[in-house]
Amino acid sequence: MSVYSMTGFASAVASAPDHVSENTDEGDASTASRKQASGAVSAELRSVNSRFLDLSFKLADEFRALEPALRDLLTATFKRGKIELRMQPQRAADAGWPQPQPEQLHTLARLEGTVQNWLPKAPPLTVNEVLNWCRAAAPSVRLEDAALEATRQAIAALVDAREREGARLVGVLKDKLAGLKALAEQAQPLVPQAVQRQQERFVQKYQEALQSVGGSVTPEAAQERALQEAAAYALRIDVDEELQRLKAHLDEIGRLLKKGGEVGKRLDFLIQELHREANTLGSKAAALELTQISVDMKVLIEQMREQVQNIE
Repeated sequence: MSVYSMTGFASAVASAPDHVSENTDEGDASTASRKQASGAVSAELRSVNSRFLDLSFKLADEFRALEPALRDLLTATFKRGKIELRMQPQRAADAGWPQPQPEQLHTLARLEGTVQNWLPKAPPLTVNEVLNWCRAAAPSVRLEDAALEATRQAIAALVDAREREGARLVGVLKDKLAGLKALAEQAQPLVPQAVQRQQERFVQKYQEALQSVGGSVTPEAAQERALQEAAAYALRIDVDEELQRLKAHLDEIGRLLKKGGEVGKRLDFLIQELHREANTLGSKAAALELTQISVDMKVLIEQMREQVQNIE
């Protein structure tokens, strides 16, 4: 299963089906079929990262009644992200004026002749009046189905865009994971070395203290006391447990990236745990090398956090 980003953009245009109407002239028994110019709908989806699913709609007035259906389409596909849907009708350039059909003009001429027979002083029809009559008689184009279809196409395109972006994020995160694992491997042998150095320092200090106070304390007792202090201090600076937990978190992140799906929230939690372990490593570090490794780890973890916040 793929990992999906929460950022992306997609657009689609769907056309309404042509409307066919039938007009029958009383003087002509034949039926003529004609097509009215159809419209289209454009839909745009913009998505950015968000902790939850946050939908907003910017629709033309004629699509306001479709908002519940559009919301259902989006929530059925997306689980996280701030998604904005923009929708506008698109009409043909000549859609503002109808194309008069011969049967319409014939009917108008017949009606005009009838009226003028009864009302000789009635003015003739103007071109504007004829066009307005034809436009009023034309069936209105319904764009609801086209709006839903445009939304479905835009959703499919956005899913593809988020999947492509998710694949790039996975590549970046895997590189950071490799860097963190390498740092953990570097830190592992430094822990016993730091403990050994501290033991030697404690023994040396106790020997110096013994020489300064005279022979009231035997060398064996001083060395034993020094080793006890060194062992207690070693427990305080031992970061082996933190390194083991850090490695376990790294393995779990790698598993989630391979598994895919809705892993963003779990990855965000694991990043917090990584940051906690790196902080503990730095606070307990008894060697400059471990301190530097902790700093390098926190840099990589922060870079991972920025990427994980974009994953669904």
